[in-house]
Amino acid sequence: MLQNKRKHPKEKTELHPQNKHRGRYNFDTLIKSCPELSEFVKLNPYNDLSIDFFNPKAVKTLNKALLKHYYKIEWDIPNNYLCPPVPGRADYIHHIGELLRSSNFNYSKTENPNNKIKCLDIGVGANCIYPILGIQEYGWSFVGTEIDPVAIESARKIIDSNAPLKGKLEIREQKNPKNIFFGIIQKEERFDLTLCNPPFHSSPEEAQSETHRKVSNLKQKKVSNAVLNFGGKNNELWCEGGEERFVSDMIHESKKFALSCFWFTTSVSKQSHLKGIYEVLYNVGALEVKTIAMSQGNKTSRIVAWTFLNKEQQSNWVMNYGL
Repeated sequence: MLQNKRKHPKEKTELHPQNKHRGRYNFDTLIKSCPELSEFVKLNPYNDLSIDFFNPKAVKTLNKALLKHYYKIEWDIPNNYLCPPVPGRADYIHHIGELLRSSNFNYSKTENPNNKIKCLDIGVGANCIYPILGIQEYGWSFVGTEIDPVAIESARKIIDSNAPLKGKLEIREQKNPKNIFFGIIQKEERFDLTLCNPPFHSSPEEAQSETHRKVSNLKQKKVSNAVLNFGGKNNELWCEGGEERFVSDMIHESKKFALSCFWFTTSVSKQSHLKGIYEVLYNVGALEVKTIAMSQGNKTSRIVAWTFLNKEQQSNWVMNYGL
């Protein structure tokens, strides 16, 4: 039975002003770019065109359509690998663009077609989502790290299938899963920023429990067999100690590469983790720390950014970047 049509805001104003996805999905347009999306688009109970966001295949196909239509990228990932929501990941990219601007980088390919911003994506995944968005929106170049051989193969296939990514994205295998920057950042190599979407949970059981809770809340009834609509393999979803431990380890290791990167950044999903993260940043001597709030629908998160460069070093870096 159809319910009365809902009124929707014209824009998702919580998203960054430069985010292409502030409006509602235009499924007719998306289907023209990706015809296979049509089988998943139906009228929902409110008489709106939509997809079943509990269906992993529908979610992945929507991502394919978004990346094809807005970013001119042919994209696919292996089954059960993390399929990140494009609008939320785009917000991260636009917010760190603002972070670069606040440090006087001329970061935009529109304003500076020859910009040579170089980024390091920790855990690029099978999907390459951050490099795709950073390259297509701003012309940055990326190194993406990964420990999973299947994800590495998928990432390289995406590069090979898309001319705009060739020469702009390099995939490096992290051979020691206990390391983050060691074994990746080479001697004399410099990055303008790093970014990361760390594993959130501390165990597979916790990940599954959270999935049951989330799906039960969304469906407003208890479910016994919840499926991850955005997928995700073990190392994408959980690690020992969860998000807070992973970010703390990253911060400690970043100190060893204090002069190799201008801004280190990571997403932090849980606000309660911030206190411990700030304590670690203070203890390792980060000279500047910024927290950038993000919001996508009912979900709130944030980016934590830090640098070990003093103001003089920052000025010298910006003066010479791209040379």
